Amino acid sequence: MSGSLFQLTVLGTRGSVPVCGRDYSVFGGNTSCYMVTAGEETIFLDAGSGLVNAPVSFSSTPVILLSHLHLDHIIGLGMYPRLSRKGMETRLYLPVDEEENALSLLNGLYSPPYWPLSLTDYAGSLEVNALKEPFTVGDVAIDWITGSHPGGSLVFRLRYRGKTLVYVTDYERDDASYEMLVSFARDADLLMVDGQYTTEEYPKRKGFGHSTPEIGIELKDRCNAKRLLLIHHDPGKTDRIMLLQEAILRRENVRFAREGEVYSI
Repeated sequence: MSGSLFQLTVLGTRGSVPVCGRDYSVFGGNTSCYMVTAGEETIFLDAGSGLVNAPVSFSSTPVILLSHLHLDHIIGLGMYPRLSRKGMETRLYLPVDEEENALSLLNGLYSPPYWPLSLTDYAGSLEVNALKEPFTVGDVAIDWITGSHPGGSLVFRLRYRGKTLVYVTDYERDDASYEMLVSFARDADLLMVDGQYTTEEYPKRKGFGHSTPEIGIELKDRCNAKRLLLIHHDPGKTDRIMLLQEAILRRENVRFAREGEVYSI
């Protein structure tokens, strides 16, 4: 792998719940999971059902960043094959105050009777960490701000060799967070923004914690991002509906994320 490679692979970009069938073959049906490669480092953004199909072997220990703990963003953890491979280590970070609390929150789902065993009982080694302050993974600088979503959700920024990726999932615009977000995402090379609802749908879903493509485009323009990838697709929207919505946008460097696609940053 090239030491300067910085790219994003979409493993899952559906919101709320996985879906399947011929009507979801273009954009995919797995929930939020994105694999970022930066030189020899691998960083996963969220651990939705798309994580089940992620690679297992890496040249360095992979890192999983959780934006928040809603089920659609952690449902893939228990079935990620790497965790069952003896001798393989994975590092996971989530937005809580202390490591002990981080593990107990995950074990609230991944333990009997909801799951056969806890995540730390797998054959592999899982290191669970609380996100406390900005840190680095190899040459990748990682920091974050708090977004606007019921229960909270983090907005991540990854910077590598002069390039920037900003991940804005499960975000609903409000005055308190928006200006901070514009500054945080300034000049991003790739901006990923929740676009789950249409502008027409949004009034009936206000308070659910999600955005529209138009909000994403406005953010792109305000922060001078080079490209916008719209994510967290509504599970009720088929390929036909989404292709039509994408065509209506008619904006250069704006695209709905598609499962399986790879984007250079």
